[in-house]
Amino acid sequence: MKTRKLSVRDLDVDGRRVFVRVDFNVPLKDGGVSDDTRVRASLPTLKLILDRGGRPVIASHLGRPKGRRAPEMSLSPVAAHLASLLGTKVLMAPDCIGDEVDGRARGLQAGESLVLENLRFHPEEEKNDDAFSRKLAALADLYVNDAFGTAHRAHASVVGITRHLPRPAAGLLMDAEIASLSRLRDHPEKPYVAVLGGAKVSDKIDLILHLIDQVDAILIGGAMAYTFMKAGGVPIGASRSEDDRIDQARAILARATGTGVRIQLPLDHVAARSPDPGQVWETTPGPAIEDGRVGLDIGPKTREAYARALAPARTVFWNGPLGLFEVPPYDEGTRAVARAIAAAKAFSVVGGGDSIAAINRLGLAPSFSHLSTGGGASLEFLSGVDLPGIIALADVPDQAKAPRPPKPPAARRRPGARGEHRTR
Repeated sequence: MKTRKLSVRDLDVDGRRVFVRVDFNVPLKDGGVSDDTRVRASLPTLKLILDRGGRPVIASHLGRPKGRRAPEMSLSPVAAHLASLLGTKVLMAPDCIGDEVDGRARGLQAGESLVLENLRFHPEEEKNDDAFSRKLAALADLYVNDAFGTAHRAHASVVGITRHLPRPAAGLLMDAEIASLSRLRDHPEKPYVAVLGGAKVSDKIDLILHLIDQVDAILIGGAMAYTFMKAGGVPIGASRSEDDRIDQARAILARATGTGVRIQLPLDHVAARSPDPGQVWETTPGPAIEDGRVGLDIGPKTREAYARALAPARTVFWNGPLGLFEVPPYDEGTRAVARAIAAAKAFSVVGGGDSIAAINRLGLAPSFSHLSTGGGASLEFLSGVDLPGIIALADVPDQAKAPRPPKPPAARRRPGARGEHRTR
């Protein structure tokens, strides 16, 4: 998908209601928002619309209410928090469709926004129901999708609604995600190094297979490393592995060898009897982990080796922590990799909440080219999948291929003038 998508910058929003699909799926605690990262990510698009005279009708899901009204998953606390961030009037709708909601949307004044109630209170949202899509579309004049994290879902507010509103466009966050991830997927600068962590190989098989055709090296950590190590015959003790993925891991290792791509696995580990806080831990002398011990982080030799591999990189993609990041001291590997990527002179893209959390805690966010909010959508995009939420957006015509407009009729030359024409 190399065609540029229409952007909110291309729309004339003045005086119009703009349905803005955002990702406000944020954690709530004690009646408030406990982490507003995703809310803040939507602010540039919402401010652009408001500054240009538009009236945002803001829609999102929160949690998994399974098609029923669940008060604990209401977006009301998010709407209140958004108002404090925007510094403008933000109204909260009692639902996301219906006569009362329609009236509030139509009554929006300049400078005001309306937050719809949780879309997933209605089962029709996840079913991409056309009648439900039409009801959502009736609330606005234009459509903007700024929720890249839901772009891999063919839901009513992501796909269905675009059939009923003109010129569906990408928000600023969606624009940035598409541009950064397209650069990785379509024309990465070499050397290209991927760092993959997290728990499951099964979540990243398609991604790894796609990356093998692009990257120079893949550095693997986290619990997923133990599946690869077991596939290679290395003892992993009591470490977690996906035994049903051993054959696939072995096939990936063989394919990488055949194509000349280096897959680097840990040279040592930080291991303990259990992952519980307070356990006595030790660093293994090599890649093997003895019986009864659990690998919980990459060791110092691995951190140094991964830093050396990252130093010459011109492109880096990182997804997933390299250890049990939530429980110190098993966060040291993730922190070391974050510092190594930040120090590299590379176009660097990071996806995954834990990886981004590490970067933010270290104050390294400005040293990275792009922090992707996409999660599963990022992995699917980089696996070569065209996401339904992006396909649904309007294309910007390729000017090089667009038909040329007809030449205007020759203007009449003024008497006595040389080489000078007047056109109307």
